[in-house]
Amino acid sequence: MRLLAAASMLPAWPALAGFNFFTSEYTASREELQAQLLRRFPLQQGQGELFTVTLTDPVLGLDAANNRAAIATRVSIASPFLQPPRVGGSITVSSALRYDAGSLTLRLEQPRAEQIALDGVTGQDAVRLQRIGGAVAQEALQGQALRTFTREELTVGRKTYEIGAITVLADGIKVELK
Repeated sequence: MRLLAAASMLPAWPALAGFNFFTSEYTASREELQAQLLRRFPLQQGQGELFTVTLTDPVLGLDAANNRAAIATRVSIASPFLQPPRVGGSITVSSALRYDAGSLTLRLEQPRAEQIALDGVTGQDAVRLQRIGGAVAQEALQGQALRTFTREELTVGRKTYEIGAITVLADGIKVELK
């Protein structure tokens, strides 16, 4: 009983909510990651005057079996050579993850377009636009931040933790603290 009373007087550490220092790991929930992802969109990437690909409305998926994150977004491909000049659709890109120690950021690594559907486009035009949309989406998402830590979040007392192994779970992403 005294232990509970003493624990209730400890300060709350909301920034450390996902940290488990007993197991030396931090787990970011799907909701936390989704919120951070939404702040980084829309993304727009162009190829000169030829076309522009815009990605909006990202939804994070987690593939624990393959240790990959997936992002499903709306996609828009615009070009003065298209009729109509803008084509919409959806794209799903899966990606490995890496930690960038310099910026304290968990980033997408080698994203791969898995599924692309374009509205109202068929045949060879659809195939060409899917290739363009997929390639540009992969390029736009390469290195994109998924979760950025602060130095304060990685420091307890005099110890500052580094991020080690990254594991995709069904409901979040777990990183090893070393």
